[in-house]
Amino acid sequence: MSGRRFFIFGAGYSARAFARANDRRAAVSGTTRAPEKFEALRSAGIEPLQFDGALSAELGEALAETTHLIVSVAPDEAGDPVLNAAGETIRANMPALEWVGYLSTVGVYGDHGGAWVDETSDCRPVSKRSTMRVAAEQEWLKLGQEIGKPVAILRLSGIYGPGRNALSNLEDGTARRLVKPGQVFNRIHCDDIAGALWFLAEKNLGSIFNVTDDEPAPPQDVVAYAAGLMGVTPPPEIPFETAQLSPMARSFYGENKRVANQAIKAAGYSFRFPNYRVALERMWAEGNWRDGEPRSPMRR
Repeated sequence: MSGRRFFIFGAGYSARAFARANDRRAAVSGTTRAPEKFEALRSAGIEPLQFDGALSAELGEALAETTHLIVSVAPDEAGDPVLNAAGETIRANMPALEWVGYLSTVGVYGDHGGAWVDETSDCRPVSKRSTMRVAAEQEWLKLGQEIGKPVAILRLSGIYGPGRNALSNLEDGTARRLVKPGQVFNRIHCDDIAGALWFLAEKNLGSIFNVTDDEPAPPQDVVAYAAGLMGVTPPPEIPFETAQLSPMARSFYGENKRVANQAIKAAGYSFRFPNYRVALERMWAEGNWRDGEPRSPMRR
């Protein structure tokens, strides 16, 4: 994709994985609120820019040259921060723009009582943050129609990868096995988010896509599997009713669904990590589960 220029609003965990997978030598710029994170972005292959909710001249200049725009900023009470700040610029001052990718969440589906959902299923958001996501998705799709450019909505399940997984949680003592009968979650490795973004961007494909693994599973099973790989005793099971959880964490357990991923597979994408076992085994064997840097597996 030489000659193409990517701009990422919200260059966080998933965006850094996207940049690290840049073997096309495309130019990648990305924003953060905090200048102290600039060096980390540069290390990931992202030219850093500051975005604090207002569009600076520097950001405007970068957007004017952008061919592919990725948005990974959550909406707030005032709406979508990127559209609020840069909507008119996207409409009128991005002559090179070919494609937009918006990172959303499977939380937009809400609770379906453990049933399977796909991109045609009703959105029944439970939390306020997911309700705002539904509105933001619609705004981005509408913008795409206005400017005649494809917009891909990537609905992501629970994100994990180096530094964010059951192996590292076991090592640092934060892993818990909460048990709520019948509860399952889908997951997605950050490298598959990156892979899906590159795939959709290269083909300039727009639509709504569930970017999630093949196997919704009880969260306690993931911790137990990681413990088996590490050769350690898993933490005891904790009944959900007695667990001490933050309101946000508890809200996740108020939504139960199995998320299907056939749409992006039908488009031609193949997942590197189709389930948590494959991912944990690979990270453990390669020793990159802590922070992405290969090391010898932990000995205990």
